[in-house]
Amino acid sequence: MEQTKKLLIPSIGFGTYKAAIQDGAQVIREALDAGYRYFDTASFYENEDVVGSVLAGSGLSRKSYFVASKIWKSDLGYDSAKEAIARSLDRLGLDYMDVCLIHWPKSSPDDTRWEERLAGTWKAMEEACSQGKIRTLGVSNFLPHHLKVILDCASIRPAIDQIEFHPGYLQEETLEECRRQGILVQAWSPMGRARVLQDPLLTNLAAQYGVSTAQLCLKFALQMGVMPLPKSVSPDRMRQNLALGGFVIADDDMEKIKAMPCTGWSGEHPDRERVPAQN
Repeated sequence: MEQTKKLLIPSIGFGTYKAAIQDGAQVIREALDAGYRYFDTASFYENEDVVGSVLAGSGLSRKSYFVASKIWKSDLGYDSAKEAIARSLDRLGLDYMDVCLIHWPKSSPDDTRWEERLAGTWKAMEEACSQGKIRTLGVSNFLPHHLKVILDCASIRPAIDQIEFHPGYLQEETLEECRRQGILVQAWSPMGRARVLQDPLLTNLAAQYGVSTAQLCLKFALQMGVMPLPKSVSPDRMRQNLALGGFVIADDDMEKIKAMPCTGWSGEHPDRERVPAQN
């Protein structure tokens, strides 16, 4: 099995989910100014055109930034995925995506054909990769049994699995399987969509290190070997989220964070309907 092309990507990316609700173009421009060079979008976010337009007008060379997008669950299957890839490239205004992910493994929790659809989707992605339309292939919200379907049928191995990951919700089984398979884990919601930022353990540790609780969460992800994708509309917080080089979380404190009870889970799960978020 061929290994998908490994990109030398930044250790922290910028998540663009809901970035188009306000002035999405301004948010992306400010993220560029803050220093972000990896931008995570998706067809579901309805902002691929905004992300592509701002990057095209940035004056940066195409090789100096990275764009990741995702195939939505309603587009699973060979033909649908081919069309979805073409639409995303058109909206982004790009000849190629640096990264393309399958957003969710199932079209719905009761999808009995999900394995067949995944195999077809991956075939379409591999063809796009061979045609130079995608550089790196991956998945999102895949648990080990979903990953197995891809690994069993793939000619090109997935390089990325993007999952909900933050203090209080580590998905350790998936994390360990990705490590075993050499798959990079990316963290959407690395701060639990702000639900964990008031947790007493985290706020106390952040104070001890002289950093914000958000910075502590992001550093925790990095020290766990996970690439965080924070999002913010505040230029100050954007810059703060990149300024993580001045401290290291001690081993004892890492263990305390890893031992946190389930906190801040979004309620999203690939095999069942969404449940109310846990605070």
